[in-house]
Amino acid sequence: MPGEMIEFAYNREKAVAYAHQWAYRRNPAFLDFQELGGDCTNFASQCIFAGAGIMNYTPVYGWYYINGNNRTASWTGVVYLYNFLTQNEGVGPYAREVDITEIQPGDVCQLALDRDTFHHTPVIVKTGLVPDFSNVLVAAHSRDVDCRPLDTYSFRKVRFLHIEGVRTIVNPQ
Repeated sequence: MPGEMIEFAYNREKAVAYAHQWAYRRNPAFLDFQELGGDCTNFASQCIFAGAGIMNYTPVYGWYYINGNNRTASWTGVVYLYNFLTQNEGVGPYAREVDITEIQPGDVCQLALDRDTFHHTPVIVKTGLVPDFSNVLVAAHSRDVDCRPLDTYSFRKVRFLHIEGVRTIVNPQ
């Protein structure tokens, strides 16, 4: 008999704590992709994993990291992470694109800095009571930062991903 899909809350506090712990360092459990195109989405995925506690091991379209050679594109690729989070109906975290006023710590944003395609994924670590560009603080790799105000970035486009929850499968007893 197949298991039942259940949903549980994303642990924002764990995601943010992880972001602060590793913002200026690299967790040795994960390959550093800095010289392989950038480490920002790898870092964002690690933070999300800290808050979700579960990966999706679906080949190609899932979201997982076993090692540098055994991972999905969504773990390290900006567009692929967006696609996974916004389209995931299976195991793991899922998100929707929202306005800045709906984001919370532990969510992510994606920036198009010096070109028209999104290519940077900072993690939201703090917001004001009503989030806006001056009171949203982020942590990120590639240009390592922690508690950087979002309005200090020069970007062409921005999008915000609010992680709504996490799904897992439980087997009936």
